[in-house]
Amino acid sequence: MAENIFITEETIEGADDGPLAGRTVAIKDNISTADVRTTCGSAMLEEYVPPYDATVVSRLKEAGATIVGKANMDEFGMGSTTETSAFGSTDNPAAPGRVPGGSSGGSAAAVAAGEADLALGSDTGGSIRCPAAFCGVVGIKPTYGLVSRYGLVAYANSLEQIGPFADSVEDAAALLDVIAGPDERDATTREPEPNGERTSYAEAATGDVDGLSIGVPTELLEGADDGVLETFWDALEGLEDCGAAYHEVSLPSVEHAVEAYYVIAMSEASSNLARFDGVRYGNSGGYDGNWNEVFSAARREGFGDEVKRRILLGTYALSAGYHDKYYKKAQDARAWVKQDFDRVLDEVDVLASPTMPVPPFELGESLDDPLQMYLADANTVPVNLADLPAISVPAGETDGLPVGLQFVGPAFGERRLIEAASALD
Repeated sequence: MAENIFITEETIEGADDGPLAGRTVAIKDNISTADVRTTCGSAMLEEYVPPYDATVVSRLKEAGATIVGKANMDEFGMGSTTETSAFGSTDNPAAPGRVPGGSSGGSAAAVAAGEADLALGSDTGGSIRCPAAFCGVVGIKPTYGLVSRYGLVAYANSLEQIGPFADSVEDAAALLDVIAGPDERDATTREPEPNGERTSYAEAATGDVDGLSIGVPTELLEGADDGVLETFWDALEGLEDCGAAYHEVSLPSVEHAVEAYYVIAMSEASSNLARFDGVRYGNSGGYDGNWNEVFSAARREGFGDEVKRRILLGTYALSAGYHDKYYKKAQDARAWVKQDFDRVLDEVDVLASPTMPVPPFELGESLDDPLQMYLADANTVPVNLADLPAISVPAGETDGLPVGLQFVGPAFGERRLIEAASALD
């Protein structure tokens, strides 16, 4: 077993029967589980035990799944390697000595190591797709609003979605079938079908891509590792042999997506993480009569360096005099990204790119250069800005290291993505 896959190992039995009866599931440790601690990978919440289940956890139990533990993650979902966790780094079972990706690295590693049949993660800017690619498993980032976020500890509310991991596209789709759908506790959720009828995602995993039109955004190939690109093109040629057609398209807006994403995500993080003050939530900073000093001590001791960095940058971007200069411009860029994707997806069925432009980093390689880590998300963050669904599916290997292929579709177009991805399974 790879190191540090779970922060807490705990068996939570589900119903006696259901579509997931007999299947084991790992839960990312920012998803609330009643009476089982939920740390978000942070010393701030080391002893926090929620009194309620997240909606997705309730649905898993009702479907008969057995939860086997809370999976390791980058602290509060902030990172792409699972190395910012206060509970230690997770090794990559598919590439020992390398990172499993992040921030849902423990969830992907649990599936890759066979410690769980399925897993749940959350994806704010690629945090399901990155570890899926690095660990050689399947990961789905659903359309914003398809899956309830009730019980997900917030990092950046307008960007994040809970989604599934599995060894196969069909199994990931079967897990999506269980967790998808409206929730009265989350006003951002909606019925994916206009008529309210639900059809199975798992049944879409037919592998039939005859006549499928694939767009390849040239901007998402720039700067990618040569071995990653070779594996990506080989996978597309395999799809072409099955009847699909692909051609290059342009998404000029994505060149500004990383900057816009980090301004928005860090601004929302600054606001969301204000609640962790040692009084409402989080470990206390002691008491000496000065609330400001107690508050400061709790946050200084409870948060790691990456979380502090993002809170500071987000607070700066929202501060008087800088809101219009940074946050408003980032939101304008977000609107441009959405329009760009809508335009191109009117012309093709799905978009395809390498999930990550590089193979898994060696453990410790990116910690000294946060900017390198941020730029590695260039292919995944635009999807979150546009509120669209995406899937990462194994495409092959380069130098013995896993490479993922990402498909992106129109809003609530999960079935088409599952159909396309299952042809590579």
